[in-house]
Amino acid sequence: MLHLLYGVILGEAIVILSFLFKSPLRKVVIVTLDRLKRGRGPVVVKTVAGTVAVVLASSLYSISEIRSRMFDLEAGVINPTDQVLLSKHILEASLMGFVLFLALMIDRLHHYIRELRVLRKAMEAAKKQNRSFEEGKTARAEEQKALMEEIATMRLEVKQLESECEAKRSRVKALEGEVEALKKQSEGLLLEYDRLLEDNQNIRSQLEGTSSHVDNKKNM
Repeated sequence: MLHLLYGVILGEAIVILSFLFKSPLRKVVIVTLDRLKRGRGPVVVKTVAGTVAVVLASSLYSISEIRSRMFDLEAGVINPTDQVLLSKHILEASLMGFVLFLALMIDRLHHYIRELRVLRKAMEAAKKQNRSFEEGKTARAEEQKALMEEIATMRLEVKQLESECEAKRSRVKALEGEVEALKKQSEGLLLEYDRLLEDNQNIRSQLEGTSSHVDNKKNM
């Protein structure tokens, strides 16, 4: 019984030490405990722990009985057999309590390691998501910068077009003024031409009247 308890304690100590250092043994232990907690594993573990607890309770009861007998005896009449049994039961109870304590430590350490692995995976996923978000943000910033540059270029082009349009508008106004001046000039020329035609007509009429008068004098 004692050799079995010592072996169990040694094995539990090795498992706990394997949790403290990152090694291939740690992965094997974690995988083994993961499988042990699936299916019928928890039932078997609870059965073994219950059995150890019952044996521990039995040892504690035996210790209390032996001590009660020792107190009932008169001083100096202590049975050596009771002393040996008491020492044995105390040692067994101590070892079984230590076994249960180490088993509880292993269970808690395994639970915390699993939680730590889950947290690490969640943190890695969050880091990847944050990295992708930052990359997307950088890409959007570059796109926005390119759009701003394109907008600035288009604004310059619009200003150039506006200046060209204003220059053409001024030129059109100047041409309209020239056309208006030419129109007035042509109207004046037409008036002058009409006046000259009228003068010409009057001169012809006068000449025709003069020539007919001269002819009449010659005939007389």
